[in-house]
Amino acid sequence: MTALHPIFSLLGRILLSAIFIMGGFNKLMNPAGTAGYMKTSLVPLPNPELLVWGVIGLELLGGLAILFGVLSRSAALALAGFTLVAAVLFHWKPGDQVQHIMFMKNLAIAGGLMLLAANGPGRWGRG
Repeated sequence: MTALHPIFSLLGRILLSAIFIMGGFNKLMNPAGTAGYMKTSLVPLPNPELLVWGVIGLELLGGLAILFGVLSRSAALALAGFTLVAAVLFHWKPGDQVQHIMFMKNLAIAGGLMLLAANGPGRWGRG
């Protein structure tokens, strides 16, 4: 297993980063739609039109940092926090099975990000 560690670390980073890079890019293509969706959260958000740009930056830059293994521990912690907040704000809807699955997916992603933060990016990364 030790010989596979660098390969699994790289594949794990690729898989973890994909959802954030694609999500950030999709939000970049429709920031108004994303701001509209943010307004549906359980908590009134101050100025979602401005907040959406921070989310886009976090997802894109954080996802790229994880992908390339540069500042991946910090990016993983930031994205784990973001993912947990998003789980509560947008997917905590008791009784809705689809949203329950989305909530649990976010928890699993946050767990993977915490493992990355704890263990680092592996041999083919720089922290």
